[in-house]
Amino acid sequence: MGEMNVVLPKSKKEVQEFVQRLLNDTKALEKMLFERMFEEEIMHIGAEQEMNLIDAHLKPANLSMDVLEALNDELYTTELARFNMECNVEPRVFEGSCISDMEKDILRLLKKARKTAKQFNAEIILTGILPTIRKSDLTYDDLTPLPRYRALMDAILELRGEGSMPLNITGTDELRTLHDSPMLEACNTGFQVHMQVSPDDFTSKYNIAQAICGPALATAINSPLLFGKRLWHETRIALFQQSIDTRITKEHLRDRSARVMFGHSWVRKSILDIYKEDIMRFRVLLSNNSKEDSLKTLQEGKVPALSALSVHNGTIYRWNRPCYGNAGDKPHLRIENRVLPAGPTVGDEMANAALWLGLLNGMTDHYPDITKVLDFDDAKSNFFSASRHGLDAKFTWVDGKKITAGELLQKELIPIAREGLKKQKIKKKDIDRYMSMIEGRIDTGKTGSQWALNSFSKISKKASKDQALLAITAATLKHQKEEKPVHTWPLAELDDLEGSEFYAMSVEEFMNTDLFTVQPDDILDLVVEMMNTQKLRYVPVEDENGHLMGLVTSSKTLRHYRGSHLWDPKKPLPVRDIMITNPITIGPDESIRSALEIMKTHGIGCLPVLEGNELVGIITEQDFLNITLHLLGRLKKQ
Repeated sequence: MGEMNVVLPKSKKEVQEFVQRLLNDTKALEKMLFERMFEEEIMHIGAEQEMNLIDAHLKPANLSMDVLEALNDELYTTELARFNMECNVEPRVFEGSCISDMEKDILRLLKKARKTAKQFNAEIILTGILPTIRKSDLTYDDLTPLPRYRALMDAILELRGEGSMPLNITGTDELRTLHDSPMLEACNTGFQVHMQVSPDDFTSKYNIAQAICGPALATAINSPLLFGKRLWHETRIALFQQSIDTRITKEHLRDRSARVMFGHSWVRKSILDIYKEDIMRFRVLLSNNSKEDSLKTLQEGKVPALSALSVHNGTIYRWNRPCYGNAGDKPHLRIENRVLPAGPTVGDEMANAALWLGLLNGMTDHYPDITKVLDFDDAKSNFFSASRHGLDAKFTWVDGKKITAGELLQKELIPIAREGLKKQKIKKKDIDRYMSMIEGRIDTGKTGSQWALNSFSKISKKASKDQALLAITAATLKHQKEEKPVHTWPLAELDDLEGSEFYAMSVEEFMNTDLFTVQPDDILDLVVEMMNTQKLRYVPVEDENGHLMGLVTSSKTLRHYRGSHLWDPKKPLPVRDIMITNPITIGPDESIRSALEIMKTHGIGCLPVLEGNELVGIITEQDFLNITLHLLGRLKKQ
């Protein structure tokens, strides 16, 4: 999440002083570019590995501060939520075995983190969006307790001036919800790859990075599920943009930019084009306590930190982010790819990185100026199409050519990536291994997202969607540890779960939320029609605001119609005359064990689920019968 030494500006004067330092930093950077002060000869690559902490029941575990303290290693650091962590991979020269060496480095760091997490009965999993995450895991109590993160949350909310953050994403299912903070961003976990470039090459390389953003993402996707909904093939893209959107929703006539963005046009001159545009477009969110005068530092013959520029750049989330660094003897420029998700395995991540790095290094040999043959709006459209549809995305490529993502990768881009890696003398066995993993996904049609969607569809036909999410998470962790490429994974099964997960589930994860309900003044015949056509034994009764008013059961309905002398077919009976007016209920955070005990104690077969006074779900004895049959089947296999 960027530089940690930040504060929320307390006055207009502080904002003004920070903006002045920000402008001075751009002037200093311009001078440094003119005087060719940057590293130009050696090309380095690097990466940041984000990860999720989960407990024994495959749910988010707020243990990052404990795990980090136990690790006591500066290569590991915090992320936005207490169930997230990050490790930073040491940069290495882009040559020889650097990519496979980076893979070994990440595996080593991951092994160390997993070993430490086990001390707290936790595990670490790599996935773009943790399938088992819930809205209740995204409160301020889950925020990492460091000033930087709270300052960022407060700044976003202050700039919006509204009390809730809408989230609307439509895929196979539709997700429409409100959240009280930008904490929704904590759902996202990425694998960020950096490539150092010389100032002279920055413009062409950055434009290439934009052009290949869609194709590179199309094969890397693995985040189609959020809150039990099947959304985009890479839902992180929509979620990130909406979760920290500082635009006010009512300003529909203004063409404002989201802080998470692809961009508006090709870069024409230098990295300064991007920095200056961002300063003009976006209000200052955060400041820092640095008093450095970057121009004065330059006059003294020193390399400035450009800390104001770094802070501001850290609050604008371009999918290809320009970066300035001053570690080592000379400052350098980098392009940071923020598109790729974490997981499904480290090997898969490195294949994604190899594709991107190879294309970034090889494309200029084929397209010296990509802006002359590819329209910027097409590159942007390709990116969002890949986010929604993955390998099946339809692209508009160079010279207006129409082609699917899979075809483009297979026929043109993978060969170019091979060339780009070969130019850096990357070992042939590494090139073959990583490119074959990309080709394997295309040949089988099995990306991380497609595997998850197929698994979800298969399991949810015989179990609840929350059990499907648990099984997908368990299978991901298992196969991830085996380090088998995702295109070779078998679909997730309920058997991937341990037997104990059932009692660990909460009511929220088990309840049915696709409800058929009526209101008190509806006629009983409508309830009968619902019961017959939808095979229901219980129909909740709610008012127009979604508050539970009662419950109609099949047994009461049957008794009513059997007592023919009690009703007149010419006078339809309103539901309120037959409903149970004070049904026993349960809350979504209660355990399944509690639900079972309540139903057994009271001899009932249904529990409406209430959050406050609002009806949010229902649990019936049929749900428990389904899971019991599964558990019995597992025992028989043993």
